[in-house]
Amino acid sequence: MSIAQNNHTLSLKQVLIFGGLMVTLSMGIRHGFGLFNLPITFANGWGRETFALTIALQNLIWGIFQPITGALADRYGALKIMVAGGVLYALGLAGMAISTDALNFSIAGGLLIGLAQTATTYSVIYGILGRNVIAEKRVWAMGIAAAAGSFGQFLMIPVEQGLLSHFGANDALLMLAIMASLMIPIAFMLREPNNGQHHQGSNQTIKEALTEATRNPSFRFLTLGYFVCGFQVVFIAVHLAPYLKDLSTTYPAVGAPVVATTALALIGLFNIFGTYSAGILGQRYPKRYLLSGIYLARSIAIIAFIWLPLSPTTTYLFASIMGFLWLSTIPLTNAIVAQIFGVKYLSMLSGLVFFSHQLGSFCGAYLGGYLFDLTGSYTIMWNIAIGLGVFAFLVNLPVKERALHRTIAA
Repeated sequence: MSIAQNNHTLSLKQVLIFGGLMVTLSMGIRHGFGLFNLPITFANGWGRETFALTIALQNLIWGIFQPITGALADRYGALKIMVAGGVLYALGLAGMAISTDALNFSIAGGLLIGLAQTATTYSVIYGILGRNVIAEKRVWAMGIAAAAGSFGQFLMIPVEQGLLSHFGANDALLMLAIMASLMIPIAFMLREPNNGQHHQGSNQTIKEALTEATRNPSFRFLTLGYFVCGFQVVFIAVHLAPYLKDLSTTYPAVGAPVVATTALALIGLFNIFGTYSAGILGQRYPKRYLLSGIYLARSIAIIAFIWLPLSPTTTYLFASIMGFLWLSTIPLTNAIVAQIFGVKYLSMLSGLVFFSHQLGSFCGAYLGGYLFDLTGSYTIMWNIAIGLGVFAFLVNLPVKERALHRTIAA
C-alpha cells in the first residue's frame, strides 16, 4: 500500500522494514565496540588510550560531517550516500582487523567508520522517511526507526561477544565487516523515485535553508536541547560502570561486573519501548512538551539514583527508566524539524542538530573522566547532568511547532 496519493514514493512497509534494518546494523555494530577494547590493545601492546582515541575520533567525525552528508543526500539522493556508507563501514571494520599500527587503526575505526555512520544512521534515514511518509504518520515512523536502532544496540552486544569468544577480535571484526556490507543491498531497497529529490514546491537553496534554520529560535532551542541529550546519555554509558565500581566499598553488592552489564543491557532493552512510545505519543500531543518532559524526567531519575541507597535493584530501576528516556528524543526532535521547515533539506538540518548532540557526547565522556581525576568523584558530573536536564526542560517549552509560511511541508 502506498503512503502518498501517487506513485512517487516508497511504500510504508518498505521504508520501515529496510530503513529499520539499515539503522539496526549501523547502530548495532558500533554499540559493541567497547567489547574489543582490551582484546585489541592487549594483542597489539597498546595503551587503552589508543582505542579510546579511535572511538572519540569516530564520534567527532560523525558529528562534524553529518550535516555535510545530509546535505549531499538531500541534493543528490540518499541511495548513493548510503551505498558509500556501507562500503566505508565494511572497509573500516576490515581495516581495524588487520591494523597493527595505531595510526592505521585510528584511520580505519575513527575516520572511515565515523564517515560511514553519517551515511547510514538516523539523519539520512529520517530524510527518506520525511519524504515518503505523510505528515500524520511521520513521527510514528521515526519512532519505529529509532526503535530499530535501539533493538540493534540490544541485539549486537551478545552477538559481538559471541564472535569474540569463538573467533577472536580480528576475525570477529572481519565477520562484522561482512555484516556491514549488507547495508549496500539494503540501500537499493530504499531507492527513491526521481533520485529522492522532492522539491516540495520550494526553490530554496541549501544556503537559504541553513540561514533560515539558524536564525529560527525554535531550531536553536532544539539544538541546545540535543546537546544536553548527548551529554547525559554518553556520560552514563561511559561512566556508569566505574561509578558502581567506585562505590562498591560502601555498597559491595553493586561492584559485581554483572550489575553494570545488566544495567547497560536494560538501557538498551527499554530504549526500544521508549523510542516507539515517543513516536506514538508524538502523533497525539505537542512534541515540545514531550521533549521537555523527557529531560525533566531524566533529572528526577538521576536525583533519585544518587540520593537513594545504592543496590542492584535501584541500579536496575534507574537503568530501565533512563533506557525508556534514552533516545526517545530522536523521533520527536527530528519530527519537529520536519514540521517547521519541511522535508526538502531534512537530512541536512537533522544532521546540523545532531552535531550539537555529538558535541554534548564528547563533553559528557571527556568531562566525566577529567572531573573524576580532578576531584576523585563523579558528584560534580551528576549535578551538571541534573542541571542540564532542567535547562533542556525549559529551553524546549517555547519551541513553535507550526510550519513556516515559506516552507510547504510534506
